[in-house]
Amino acid sequence: MKLTRSRYLGLLLALPLAAGTVRIIQTNSAGDDVHIIDPATNKVVGVIKGIEVNHGAAAAPDGSRFYVSNEAESTLDFVDAKTLKITKSVPLTGHPNNISISKDGRRVYVAINTSPGAVDVIDTASMKNAKSIPVNGAVHNTYVTPDGKYVVAGSIRSKTFTVIPTATETPEWSLTMDLGIRPMAFATNDDGSTKWIFVQLSGLNGFAVVDFATHKEVNRIKLPALPPGKSTFPVGGNESHGMAVTSDNKTLVVCSRLNSSVYMYSLPDLKLLGGVEVGKSPDWVTLTPDGKSAYVANAASDTVSVVDIKGLKEITQIRVGQVPKRNITAVLP
Repeated sequence: MKLTRSRYLGLLLALPLAAGTVRIIQTNSAGDDVHIIDPATNKVVGVIKGIEVNHGAAAAPDGSRFYVSNEAESTLDFVDAKTLKITKSVPLTGHPNNISISKDGRRVYVAINTSPGAVDVIDTASMKNAKSIPVNGAVHNTYVTPDGKYVVAGSIRSKTFTVIPTATETPEWSLTMDLGIRPMAFATNDDGSTKWIFVQLSGLNGFAVVDFATHKEVNRIKLPALPPGKSTFPVGGNESHGMAVTSDNKTLVVCSRLNSSVYMYSLPDLKLLGGVEVGKSPDWVTLTPDGKSAYVANAASDTVSVVDIKGLKEITQIRVGQVPKRNITAVLP
């Protein structure tokens, strides 16, 4: 078979990500430290210090930096990935929440959780706040879609999420729902474009499914109730928070703070595969690149649960900082 350029690029993309160094970056919302976990050993191998009330994290694709939103100072902090020292703090237009990064690493999109609502765009080369994109409502989370073509910003207060093309950095469409917008995740079409947005909502122990092409909600899934003898955990209107899709686009992993469990659903049919009890109040989840393990931040246990996704079992819990919430998976060259 002739090795065309397109086939060569396809083979490169098919190479296992294990060739890089994988790290789980775990923020701790009630402290000033960020823990770095090696998923090969499930040990903490580094700590970033001095970022009070750290919220969201992102990693540069070349492995040179980590980015962390600093709620105490309303800055985006640049961290050297080797020394784990803060090298730059970029002022933001308001109080930040979660962040996301463009596929090329040139832009970090910061959720500004103050009215009237905005997404700050940080240029990572100049280390400056390049622009602030106005949206409807204070923003809780930002995401870059798997194909890198859109930023999606969700607001609890306005119950609206806004879709912004990365090419124009100007809002294109939005959808207002009946409940506040919490975390989101994405399913893709065969060509890599976005098929569905999974949306967690305030007060719902479950998630909605929004068709990206039609901009309409097409399904709403309620997570299972606990079996007899098991007690729910009081969460105050934030029942389900944190979700992720495996790299093969076949499994959706969903946290239930109410049930102190994570649940797995098959894709695209959204059939329940099972659940795993973890620490108290699981608030976020990130997955290893091979899609085998989930790292679940247990906000009320100060631990991270390591879950075997296919085997539906908890492997271990890792002690981290105070009230761990957002986490990401970084693949460092």
